[in-house]
Amino acid sequence: MLTVVLTDPHQVQQVIRMEEEEEEEEEEAFVSELRRQLEDENLNPELKLGLLNGALNKALNSAAVQTNDSALARVKSQLYHSGVLTHCVRTFSLPPRMLRGNWSAAALLAQLTSSCCVGVEPRRSSEAFSRLFLPSVVDGLLSLASQLMNSSEGVPLLRKVMDSLGWLLSARPQLTSQVLSSVHYGKVQMCDDVAVSLLCVQMWSQTCTTNRNFLSALSSDSVLLLLNEAVGQLAVSSDPAVGGASVKLILLMSNQLELRLRPLLLSFRGLDSLLDKDWRGRGFEQEVDQLIALIQSEKDAVSRSEPSSGERERAACVIQAAWRSHRTRRRVRSLTRAVSSLQRRYRARRRRRQQQQEEQQWEEELRYQVCVRRQQARRLFHQKHRELLQLLPADQVQPYLQECERRAAVLIQSFWRGCRERRRYDDAQRHTLRLARTQQQAAHTLQRAVRRFLQKRRATKAPPLPSFWIGREGLTDSRRVELKQQVEENIAAHPSTRVSAEECVRLHEEVQLLLLKELQKGEAHQREEQRRDALLAHTHTQLEKLRDAPSLSVVTETEADSFLSPSGHVAARARDAHNSALRASRLPWWRTDPEGEPFGSAPLVGLEVELGGLYVGGATETQRRLD
Repeated sequence: MLTVVLTDPHQVQQVIRMEEEEEEEEEEAFVSELRRQLEDENLNPELKLGLLNGALNKALNSAAVQTNDSALARVKSQLYHSGVLTHCVRTFSLPPRMLRGNWSAAALLAQLTSSCCVGVEPRRSSEAFSRLFLPSVVDGLLSLASQLMNSSEGVPLLRKVMDSLGWLLSARPQLTSQVLSSVHYGKVQMCDDVAVSLLCVQMWSQTCTTNRNFLSALSSDSVLLLLNEAVGQLAVSSDPAVGGASVKLILLMSNQLELRLRPLLLSFRGLDSLLDKDWRGRGFEQEVDQLIALIQSEKDAVSRSEPSSGERERAACVIQAAWRSHRTRRRVRSLTRAVSSLQRRYRARRRRRQQQQEEQQWEEELRYQVCVRRQQARRLFHQKHRELLQLLPADQVQPYLQECERRAAVLIQSFWRGCRERRRYDDAQRHTLRLARTQQQAAHTLQRAVRRFLQKRRATKAPPLPSFWIGREGLTDSRRVELKQQVEENIAAHPSTRVSAEECVRLHEEVQLLLLKELQKGEAHQREEQRRDALLAHTHTQLEKLRDAPSLSVVTETEADSFLSPSGHVAARARDAHNSALRASRLPWWRTDPEGEPFGSAPLVGLEVELGGLYVGGATETQRRLD
């Protein structure tokens, strides 16, 4: 393979910049296509989970192997701005009946979503990302964890979800208060399973170990809630694993927070006696003794610094008396304002109610007057009509009544014909719009297939990708030559006693061939997926055309031609099958065999001319046996 070496640094930077722009365009196209697929309303949850897992895994892996360090953060930002991560969060909140049987895929999606939320900082909407999106992610993960407790394979998958949550908390400590106060996390804590309790304690221990500044970034309330959870596990659980993990978590918090945590330990009265009675002889006596010594030392320091109990009680009484007198005076001052406000609101409400009653009475009176006037007008009309009939001669009464009936019939018929014509016009317009929509969808399908074909053709003509280590940022050609010379000198100075230089070269070539074969397999798999997608799109288009086909009473010749098969061989076979079926149906019963096949084979030219080329797809039993 011919390799071009660029010695000009400006040219190297330009080539690198062009490669980065091409990678950004490919990533944007991939993300937009994924978003379009996710917005399909006919996509069920199982296919949606598989699509999200495959697409996120592919995007993160492709960004991780790139030489540019900012590629991974750029891909994560694109996934957030395009709304793909929002679809992930919505998937976590689906009902359990829709996720049943797909728990492993949901746990994998939780892991990928947590990884996408770590290490990304969108510049345009950083505040919305921190205050709105991340809390929704945490709520979705906790909802999924609470649902996994009731499944048969819950513990391994729950461990994966809790690890994802801990990874997210180590990068975003401000979400700790939301986790500890969440209803879903409360359900997880109330579970009687020992493995679930152990997972909760281990998640916090792992988070504190991963990020040394995690506890220092928390508020006092969050630290107190976390400490309360650890002490609660010591008070409720009797399992040695849970107790040991809780004691180690408290010691880890004490080592990282030091003086900030020790006063909080005193709010849990009897903790040292609980540790001494229930948790000795469980295999972690050293940690228990260390925690008891820490609590007792803090108690001694507080007892030396605090005043006597009598002075504390007197001070408390003085503070309470001052607060109660202040509260009573404020209540008396606000009493007059509250009474006047209550009276004003009551009077306004009573006034509105009276106005509504008056308006309702006026409406009823008006409706009654209208009905009375209509009855009077109808009575007056019938009276005048009767008087006119009395003035007419007897022989003209019947023709007059017939003329009135004829005029009424003409009026009714005119109204009905107008309604029928308007309905027919609306049906014709609807059919025309449906036909135009079908043609537009077919054009879109054809254009999409052509674009995919051209893209596949360009991909086959494109040069092979270089190795991953070529063009790495920060490594110039001179430095590469120097490093290569150092490697060769080191190999020559320290030859291997087991493998010769020729064997190393041979192994290196084999590895390169295997790597090239794997890359070619990936390209072949991608081409096969594109071909399958094109066939599915073509099939869906044909099904939509058949579903929206007009009735035979309004079909035109152009519309009938649109349903013909593009293959001449298929059209000929279908025409012959239909003509054979028609000919067999017209023959008498004594000219057909028991299986319904006609005896003999008359020419089909006459039937073809008579029927005008009409055919239905399919083949007769005789043709299938011949095939």
